[in-house]
Amino acid sequence: MEAIFSFALNFLKDLSLKYPTFRLDFWLILGFIGQAMFTMRFLIQWIASEKRKESVIPVAFWYFSLGGGLIVLTYAIYRMDPVFILAYLPGNFIYFRNLWFIYKKRKASSVAG
Repeated sequence: MEAIFSFALNFLKDLSLKYPTFRLDFWLILGFIGQAMFTMRFLIQWIASEKRKESVIPVAFWYFSLGGGLIVLTYAIYRMDPVFILAYLPGNFIYFRNLWFIYKKRKASSVAG
């Protein structure tokens, strides 16, 4: 894991030297983290489906969707990018709502049991 982090950091430093207008700052790193979390949801879903040999959506998918979506939305708002704001805003409501349904179902199951 440390090797991947080191590679990414060196890559971004080299990029900033080649392109002086490129700034590696907190917001850019936050945006990359959000996008990485958002991408991880697909890997989680794929791995879970492969294990069960059927299409499944694990709860972690929704957590990564919400976490990544909120981080990228925050980044988009900071950058004042209306395209990304509109792309990530509605999805977060859906991710939260799905987590709410899961929470309610689990709560009802524990009360019934």
